[in-house]
Parts: sequence; C-alpha cells; structure tokens
Amino acid sequence: MTGIEIGIAAIAVLLVLILLGMPIGVAMMVSSFGAVAFIRNETVAFRMLGSVANDSLEEYLYAIVPLFVLMGLLVTISGVGKDTFDLFERMLRRFRTGLGIATVFANAIFASITGISVASASVFSRIAVPEMVRHGYTPKFSTGVVAGSSVLGMLIPPSLLMVVYAVLAEESVGRMFLSGVGPGILLSILFAVTIMLMAWRRPASVFEREGTRVDGRETIGLLDGVRKGAPILALMTVVLGGLYGGFLNPTEAGAMGALGALLIALARRSLTPSSFWSLLVETGQITVSVLFLIVAATFFSRMLAMSGLPLALAEFLIGGTLGPWGFMLVFISLVILMGCFIDSISIMLILLPIALPVAQAAGFDMIWFGVMTVIAVEIGLLTPPFGLSAYTVKSALNDPRLRVGDIFRGSFPFVLTMVVCLIVLAIFPQIATWLARL
Repeated sequence: MTGIEIGIAAIAVLLVLILLGMPIGVAMMVSSFGAVAFIRNETVAFRMLGSVANDSLEEYLYAIVPLFVLMGLLVTISGVGKDTFDLFERMLRRFRTGLGIATVFANAIFASITGISVASASVFSRIAVPEMVRHGYTPKFSTGVVAGSSVLGMLIPPSLLMVVYAVLAEESVGRMFLSGVGPGILLSILFAVTIMLMAWRRPASVFEREGTRVDGRETIGLLDGVRKGAPILALMTVVLGGLYGGFLNPTEAGAMGALGALLIALARRSLTPSSFWSLLVETGQITVSVLFLIVAATFFSRMLAMSGLPLALAEFLIGGTLGPWGFMLVFISLVILMGCFIDSISIMLILLPIALPVAQAAGFDMIWFGVMTVIAVEIGLLTPPFGLSAYTVKSALNDPRLRVGDIFRGSFPFVLTMVVCLIVLAIFPQIATWLARL
C-alpha cells in the first residue's frame, strides 16, 4: 500500500473506532500509531509518539488551558453571570423583547470573561429562563435564546476553541483572540435582530400572552449598577485590556484573569474550601482531557503529513472541479454535520489536520478560516441529536415538563442566524481579520 492509501485507511479506522464507542483521543492514537507502523515500522511509531508527547506538552502556551478553565468556573460560581443579566435586563426592560435581547448581550459579556459555551448555557438557564417565562415568553423561545446565545462563549475571546485552533494551525493565540471580536459583535447583533423579527412576524412563537413588556419605571440605581458592573469591567480590563494592549501574553492574561476571578469569588463569600477543591479537580479533569486530545491530534497530523494525503487532497480539491470555495462549502457542511454527533474540540482535532493544508493551498487567510471553523463548529452545539448546549439547558433547568425537542426547536432560528453570519463573513472577511492584522 502507498502512503496515501494508508492515510485513507487510518481515517476510516478512526471513524469506525469512534462509532464503536472508543474515546476519540484513544482512537486517534491507535489509528495514527498503526498507520506510522505500516508506513515505516513500529520503532519509528514509538519514537514519533514520544516526540509528539514531548513537543506538545512542553509548550509554555498550554498553561493557558487550565488558567482560562479555572477563571470560567470561578466566574460562574461567583454570581457574575447573574449580575451581568440584571444590568442588561434593567437597561433593556422598556423594549418589547428586552429580556430576550438582554440575554444575548449578557451572554456576550459573560463570554468575554469565561470562554466556555457550556458554562454560559448552564448559568443563564437558571437566571434568564425563569425570568423570561415569568414575563410571558414561551418556554421554547426562552430556552432557545439561552442555548443559541451561549455559543458566543467560544467565539468572543478568550475562547478555548480559538486556543485549540491556534495550536493546530500554528497561529498566534493573541491574534486568534482578536479575530473573534468583530464576528462576536456581529453575531450578537444578528441574534438581537432575529429576536425582534420573530416578535414582529410571529409573536405567538415568542409570547404566551399579551402584555409581556416589562414595566419600565424600575431602573437600576447608580450604586447598584457600579456594584454589579465593577467586577465584570475589572475582569474584562485585566484580561482583554492587558492582552490587546500588549502588556500581557495570553498565558499571563489567563493567570491574571484566574486571580481576579478568585478575588471576586472570595470577596462575595461564594467560595468554600470544599467548593474550591471541587473547582480545582474539575479544572484538572478538563485540562487533562483537552491536552490529551491535543497530543492525539498532533500525532494524527504528523501521521497524515508522513502519508502525503493532505498534499494529494489539496491538489485534488483545489485543482479539480470544486475549487477553493467548493472546498470551503464542503468543509463547513462536514463540520456542521459532524457537530450533530461529536463535541466541538474533537471535530476540530479530527478535521483540521486534513483541512489546514488544503486551506493554505487554496490561499485562504488562516485567521479568517479559523473564525469560520469555530462558528461552524458551534452550530453543532445547537443541532440534534448531540446538541450539547440544548442538553446543558435541559439539565440545568431540571424541569420534567420541558422536552429537549422544544429546546432544539427554540434554538433553530439561531442556527439559521449563524449560517447568515458565515455568509456575511465569507463576503466581508475583513470583519474577522482587520483587528488581528493591526
């Protein structure tokens, strides 16, 4: 067998192992080791595995993973998410769909200090959904807004998916973070417009009863606004201001953010020794899972490079009838399809080692390609049957009357909105690249 044939066989074995239920990281290790052994021999396979593990985990950059995970968990337990929602709810309460729009923008702000979509879905399920239902919004719409807007957590920096992409594409993490700002703002605005259009065109899908506008006489006081908003602004200033201002590198920004989130949690007395230990254990579990997947993906990527498959695939797709944009359409469609069955990080780790050489050969801007990939991957959080955000909302609410199917149906308009966002970014890639290229 030629190297290309072995590479194709390795991908087929990987998919079969995943379908059989083997953990994705282990499946990538097994298929990669077997392919390298066939292309060369077992000695080379063992040496490559050791080299990959050493090269992947010795990077100072990877310290960013546990730091941002810890920061997100501390922010979640400290009640910052509730304060963010309260601020936007008070500011937008005069609007007919004010609570829905408040949920979107509160999610956007919360995303800028957590970077984890599941955390946003969990927090705002408990905060926003009961408030929206109490004011006459349908449960389907309320849960759909929370699930839909939670995807901003992986687009607006700091974002764990952006870190993973930067590692695989060998791009700057700081530039990838910057590239998420414009698309994150764009998607937030598109979500808000979607909510207003739904209320205008199909009010029955949004409201269960008339008179749902919240009384506008109650406004937030200055002292209350400062108390609720100061921790949010402080964290954003430290993390994003330090990162964008050039005072901190991404790892240092993660460390400062984790320290700031810890101080906020301690000041609010929301952290006990037992809960802090649980957070540290959860941070370790998430970090080990992510880093193991990165090692497996690096091994998989090097195996593919040894086989020559990515180069042959690039020549076939770009030089054939598909062309660059045909490849892009196939890639985005495949990402969305895989999102129905596999988690976000795993999709990127499986597809990007194959797709990145093709995207480079096609002449795409790799930072823009990363933003498009992240948005397409995040669509998978809202699509059945996997739809992690929908299941997170269901689990957080723990309401037997609420069906997962209702959450999927409620979030479907936001799936369409994300597709529109992809089209806009394809037409105007500068939205994603202008800030990162400064």
